[in-house]
Amino acid sequence: MSPRPASPEELLIRRTARRIAVRTAALFTVALLAIIVLAAVLVVRTQHSDALRQLNQAIADSDAVSDPPAGILIYQSEQGVVRASTELRGGAPVDPGAFDRVSTGGTADTREVALDGRRYLVATGRRDGAVVQAALDLTDQERERDRLMRSLVAAGVVGLLVSALVGWLIARRAIRPLGTAIDRQHRFVADASHELRTPVTQVHTRAQLLRRAVAGLPDRPDLAADAEHLVRGTRQLGDILAELLDAAQLRTAAGGFDTVDAAEVAAEAVDAEQPRARQSGVTLTFRRDGGPHLVDGARTALTRVLNSLIDNALGHTGQGGSVAVEACVRGDNVVWAVSDDGVGFDPARAEEIFDRFARGTHGTGRRYGLGLALVREVVDAHRGKVTAESPPDGGATFTVSLPASRPR
Repeated sequence: MSPRPASPEELLIRRTARRIAVRTAALFTVALLAIIVLAAVLVVRTQHSDALRQLNQAIADSDAVSDPPAGILIYQSEQGVVRASTELRGGAPVDPGAFDRVSTGGTADTREVALDGRRYLVATGRRDGAVVQAALDLTDQERERDRLMRSLVAAGVVGLLVSALVGWLIARRAIRPLGTAIDRQHRFVADASHELRTPVTQVHTRAQLLRRAVAGLPDRPDLAADAEHLVRGTRQLGDILAELLDAAQLRTAAGGFDTVDAAEVAAEAVDAEQPRARQSGVTLTFRRDGGPHLVDGARTALTRVLNSLIDNALGHTGQGGSVAVEACVRGDNVVWAVSDDGVGFDPARAEEIFDRFARGTHGTGRRYGLGLALVREVVDAHRGKVTAESPPDGGATFTVSLPASRPR
């Protein structure tokens, strides 16, 4: 048997847990990225400031040409004679254009220059009438910066994994009370519905006996009317309790689903409602295609879905009308379609009618309460989909699509 699908509440808890985990991990990740970016910016600025300081010191040092600082190339022009530090090859300045501009009276200049596949930070200025250009090879700084960046990226990846783990742990602790509360609510609904069903059935039976007794009192028609209302009210109360119990049993059912013939379920539901349809003057028909119509599910719950949809259609189809039930296969799904030519509903409310306690507001009114809400819950629990359509000229079609059972 296939595993039991998660209930809507279980799916909600899982989504909530994922949302908490993702948001917590995102918060940690953003904070970590901010620290990494800040560290990278500080390193770059510190390196740049340190390089400028070294270059300015080299320009100000009169002995720098003969004894240059490590990693710095010095060019000096005085009275038309260009001298270069001993590390240079060929004696040409790294940035000849800046050297010439300062030599002809231009202002001091600092820029990065690429030469022979290497990058230099070049500062050109004057010292005691001489033009001096100092160039710092940035290769070592860039290597150090690359090593630092790789370390920061590695730390970021580790931090991301840690933040995801922390987020998951926080989410589990956060939703644990919610899951416990929902489980207790389900048990309470199941226990209360089960315990109340017997006394409500007894009250309904006594109400029917009372209605039968007062029906023979022609001088007290008010008592007969009150008895009829009492029977109707106790019947509705019993239906509500049955729906609550079915829903609670579906949510808390242990084990897996069985293979169910959806066409057979539909045929049985139609046969069961035929007496009521004839009494109401409504034509109730059933049609099926070649099938197979096998789905994985709880037969009792699926029967309740068909009963609710047929009951809904019969309750809102006038005398002389018709209700059609169809079971067919569409692609990988088995489909039930329950159609009627009754009062219909506002198409804009096609989703709203499946909310709990939603009710119709026009015509004779579609009494949307717990029935359709529980229909959707049962269908969702079976990984299916239920939709409702109503054309402008009246009538309604409720379509249930369930995944077809796969061979085992």
